[in-house]
Amino acid sequence: MPLSKNDLDAILLTLELASLTTVLLLIIGTPIAWWLARTDSWLKRPVGALVALPLVLPPTVLGFYLLVSMGPNGFFGQLTQSLGLGTFTFTFGGLVIGSIFYSMPFVIQPLQNAFEAIGRAPLEAAATLRAGPLDAFFSVVLPLARPGFITAAILAFAHTIGEFGVVLMIGGNIPGKTQVVSVQIYNHVEAMEYAQAHWLAGGMVAFSFIVLLALYSGRSAKVRAW
Repeated sequence: MPLSKNDLDAILLTLELASLTTVLLLIIGTPIAWWLARTDSWLKRPVGALVALPLVLPPTVLGFYLLVSMGPNGFFGQLTQSLGLGTFTFTFGGLVIGSIFYSMPFVIQPLQNAFEAIGRAPLEAAATLRAGPLDAFFSVVLPLARPGFITAAILAFAHTIGEFGVVLMIGGNIPGKTQVVSVQIYNHVEAMEYAQAHWLAGGMVAFSFIVLLALYSGRSAKVRAW
């Protein structure tokens, strides 16, 4: 069999991590993207730069500081310990936290662009019909921003699938608990098990191609519609 039990466990864990991270990022990122798209505050640029930081920051640097902050002597680690939750280092929960930080710009930036493209006219029209802000957001903004949400979800899921440096720093390499596909490929290469590495790496290449094809096909359809 080309794939071992550890390989299959890594695939399932990676899919679980990517799915949960994507859902949480859409929940967390939507209000942030909406604020960035609508605000005129001087904080917009610093917050935007902070959100985009993972795009240029080496994953190991981000992973290192998250590891320190979530460790027993870090601020977040001391907080979770005081709440009786222990620490999140070398746990699946830690992987989720790290993935949220690392993939955040891939959700917030498409959503922000989608919100900005809507403009203020549809909301003003909804206001004249006595729609409240929350009602207008769910009945007007969300349908109009649907392509942005689809793009954000696909990018977040795909980006989390391909993580290596951040998850390795925070979660280590524990089979069945924190060992994701990218780490398992590294394990195979380190052990010179190139055949097994080819199966996993080839799957990653095929998955990445399908994701990019879906994104470009969606954009082409949108351009033709216009």
